[in-house]
Amino acid sequence: MTDLAGACRFKGGRDKRLRFVFNRQRLAWNACLGAILLLMALAHAHAQTPAARPPSSSAPDDSHRAVSIESRQQLFAVMCALDAAGYDPGAGPAGETPGRIQFRQNMLALQGPAVDALRKYYAEHALADSGVTFSRFVSFALVAGQPPDFKFELRRDDLPPEALTLDGFNVVLANFYREAKLDQLWKFYEPEYERGVQSLRLPVSDYVFTITNYLREIVRPGTRRSFVVYVEMLAGSKTIFRTVGDQYALVVRPSADLPADDIRHAFLHFMLDPIAIRYRSEASRLSPMLEIAAHAPLLPVDLRDDFEAFFDECLIRAVELRLRKLSPVELASAMDQAEGGGFVLVRPIYAGLSGFEKSEPAMGYYLPDLIKGIDVGGEQRRLSAVKFTEAAPRENAPAENIRLAAKPAVPSNPEDADMAEGQRQISARNGAAAAASFERVLALHPDDELATYGLAVASALEGKPEQARELFTKVIAAAQNPLAGPGAQHDPSNLSWAHIYLGRMYDVEGKRDLAVLEYRAALAVAGAPNSARSVAQRGIDVGYQTPSRDKPTDGKS
Repeated sequence: MTDLAGACRFKGGRDKRLRFVFNRQRLAWNACLGAILLLMALAHAHAQTPAARPPSSSAPDDSHRAVSIESRQQLFAVMCALDAAGYDPGAGPAGETPGRIQFRQNMLALQGPAVDALRKYYAEHALADSGVTFSRFVSFALVAGQPPDFKFELRRDDLPPEALTLDGFNVVLANFYREAKLDQLWKFYEPEYERGVQSLRLPVSDYVFTITNYLREIVRPGTRRSFVVYVEMLAGSKTIFRTVGDQYALVVRPSADLPADDIRHAFLHFMLDPIAIRYRSEASRLSPMLEIAAHAPLLPVDLRDDFEAFFDECLIRAVELRLRKLSPVELASAMDQAEGGGFVLVRPIYAGLSGFEKSEPAMGYYLPDLIKGIDVGGEQRRLSAVKFTEAAPRENAPAENIRLAAKPAVPSNPEDADMAEGQRQISARNGAAAAASFERVLALHPDDELATYGLAVASALEGKPEQARELFTKVIAAAQNPLAGPGAQHDPSNLSWAHIYLGRMYDVEGKRDLAVLEYRAALAVAGAPNSARSVAQRGIDVGYQTPSRDKPTDGKS
C-alpha cells in the first residue's frame, strides 16, 4: 500500500467552532530559547500507537510533548470500519490512488456477524451529508481508548459533542476489530504510517517555528496543552481539526501537496486562543463590530452571538495574512473576501499588527495595545456602506445551515410569504417586524412549530424574555409529545437551539444547574447540527454571559 502516501489533495475541512482553555500565566519571550524549546517539543514526538493516547489532560505520557506528529491506531481502526460499512467519501476514482481503492474493496468484501452489526450501526447513524458523518467518526477516534476495547478514557461530560452522537460504537468497533483481525493489519501498515510521520516532521516544524517567531511566543513542553498532527493514510481528501479541552488535534494525510493553510490556521488557534481569552475584557470594547458582522450571510452562525470566538477568529485570520506575505493585489483581494464574509475586524487588526512587528513584546503582552489602537467609531462609519457577500445558492449550502428547506423559493401563499419575511427580519435583527410576520402565520396555524420558534427568537430580539421562554418551551413540548402522530416532523436544529436559549436565560438568571440541564438536553437532540452542539458544549464548560450589545442574535430560525 505504498502508493497511499502519494495521496489526494487536501481540502479545508475545518470545524469552525472551537472551545478555548487557557493558562493565565504570562509567557516571556526569547528567540533563542524559543527555538530550543520548539526543537525539544518536536523531538519527543512518537509515531508508535502506545504513545498515541486520547487527548486527555490526565495522560502522563503526553505531559512533556507540546507539539508532536503521531499515528493513532484508533483512527486506523475507525477508517477500516467506515470502509467496511460502505462509507462513500465522494472523491471518485480520479481522486484516489489505486492502493486506496483496493484497500476499500477489501474491507467491503469482509463478512461476519461483527461486520453485519457494524453495517447496521452505520446505516442507523449515517447522515445525508457524508462530510458530517465522516467528521463524527473521526471525533470518536480521537477520544476512543486503546484497542481492542476502545473504551473512552475521558469522563462522559468531557467528551466532544460529536463523539456522544455515536453511543455504543465502542462495542461495535471492538467486535469488528477482533473479527477482522485489525491488529495484524495495523502491524503490516505501521511502517508506512511511520514514514508518513517522518515526512511531516520538517514541514510542520517549519510552520511552528515561523509562527512562534512571528508571535514572539514559545511552545513550552511540560504543559497540559498540546498540539498533535495525526497522520492517517486512509483519511482521503479530508483534513479534520478538533479541540478537546486544551488538546488540539489535526488529522491529515501526507502528500506532496500538504495543506499548509490548514496546518497554519490550526496552530495559530493553539497559540492565540489562550491569549485572546486572556484579554477578552479588553477586547469587549470592540463588540459593537459584531452588530455589523451579524448581517453577513456567510458569517458562521456559531460566531454571530459569541464575540470572544468572533474576535479570536478575526485575530487569527489577520495574522495569517501577515504571514502569507501576499502581493498588494492578492492582499486586497484576500482582505475584501474576509470582510465580505463578515470578518470585519480582520482589516483593523491587520493594520495594528504593523505596530506589533516594530515593537519588542510578545503577542501575549502586546495584544491589549493593539486592541486599544482600533478606532471603533471610525470602523463603524467605514463599514456603514459595506456590502457583504451573498450566501451560496441553497443547493450549495451546508446541510446544517439550510433553514426552512421545504419552503419554495418563491412563496406560493401568504403564509409562506410571512415566514420568508420573518426570516429576513430575523437576519436584519428587527424583532418587532419579525414577530408581526410570525404572528400572522400563527393566527392561521397556532401549532406551526417553525413559526413558534421564529416568534420565540423575535421575542428574544425584542427583549421579552418571559414570552421567549414560554415559546421555546412550547417548541420543546411539541417535540416531546408522546401523542404526536408517527408523521410528526420536528426540526432538530430548532429543538436544540430552543434548549440552548433556555440554558442561556437560566445562566443570566444565575440558575447554573438548570442552565446545564438545558445544554445537555441540546446535546441529546438526535440530528442537531454541529454548530448547536458546539455552542451547547461551550455552555456546559464556561456558561453564557450576556454580550455587551443588548440584542441577541440567532441566525437559526
